Amino acid sequence: MGGSYYTHNGGGSNHLCMPLDPIYNKTVNGNQGYSYVYGIEYEMNAHASLFPKNLHDHEAVCAVCFAESRGSQVMIPARNVCPKGWTREYNGYLMSAHISHKRSQFICVDGAPEARQGTQANKNDGLLYVVEGHCGALPCLPYIQGAELTCAVCTK
Repeated sequence: MGGSYYTHNGGGSNHLCMPLDPIYNKTVNGNQGYSYVYGIEYEMNAHASLFPKNLHDHEAVCAVCFAESRGSQVMIPARNVCPKGWTREYNGYLMSAHISHKRSQFICVDGAPEARQGTQANKNDGLLYVVEGHCGALPCLPYIQGAELTCAVCTK
């Protein structure tokens, strides 16, 4: 998985599924200093108990949903089930950048996430944190202040 550095003001705000076999065309030697893609790692120390294994500081990997007969896909935050008539591809926890870092997309990370093999170097490039609800304009109840939000990816 790739994205912007957690403290950079510019660059992209979305996370990217980076291929393992990039193909280059023309290149210019060295860094030009305009925009970069960094690896993304899990920051889960406080939330390690939510997942089957502790992936803190491991580099995140992507999953791409392909449902040949289902043309619509939606990520539903704060729910771990799909509406009637939809197929759940996976469910887990909502994750994004830290509130004190630069913004990123909210993404749904599988409840049994994977990491790139052999990684746990704490490089702190791009970072993913579990998202909690914060009451205010988001109403308590039904939401709970500080509760970790689930998510589901559904197709139809």
